[in-house]
Amino acid sequence: MFTAEIIYKGDLRTEATHLKSGKSFITDAPTDNHGKGEAFSPTDTICAALASCMLTLMGIGAYRHNLNIDGTKVQVLKHMADNPRRISKIDVIISFGQNSFSSEEKKILERFAITCPVAKSLHPDIEQAVTFNY
Repeated sequence: MFTAEIIYKGDLRTEATHLKSGKSFITDAPTDNHGKGEAFSPTDTICAALASCMLTLMGIGAYRHNLNIDGTKVQVLKHMADNPRRISKIDVIISFGQNSFSSEEKKILERFAITCPVAKSLHPDIEQAVTFNY
């Protein structure tokens, strides 16, 4: 069974539908690449997937170790390169807000974050600069 179906809607816009849930989202080409920039670009979705994956894996780690990371926020910044046009770097800033994690608990959360499947699936030429703010 397929995971998703993506339909080209014209004007550099696509609609991706998750087949199991029926949930969908739109992508637009960015304004610096002939698009309207009215939604996530395909490369934006890669950065968002990295952040979501890191949070999900930290959630698994938190569950296993009885930690609470509710409200944790991740911000991402995409850096593009030319020739060929590609993502060259993703800055990831993970902010936990108020917490009282021990140094061992911080190591656990960080290990889960940096070993998420999206992080491990990205090409090694894409720098992943991850900052943890406790």
